[in-house]
Amino acid sequence: MIRIPRRHGHFLFGVLQSGLTCAVAAGIAELRSMTGNPLFFHWLECWLFSWVIMLPVVLFAAPHIRRVVDTITHD
Repeated sequence: MIRIPRRHGHFLFGVLQSGLTCAVAAGIAELRSMTGNPLFFHWLECWLFSWVIMLPVVLFAAPHIRRVVDTITHD
């Protein structure tokens, strides 16, 4: 199994979060548009486009969000 140093954990968090978020958003968008293309391929295209846009946003925002969460939470 690949091990990533903990100091890079926020990048992994961002990649996973943006992938999941975009997969769900693309699925919802797909249900609303329902074109003649096969469902899976149209969903995949929507998901990849969303992920490319969302990944930098999440990578930038995640450390700031984590700081805010750490500020308002305690052990």
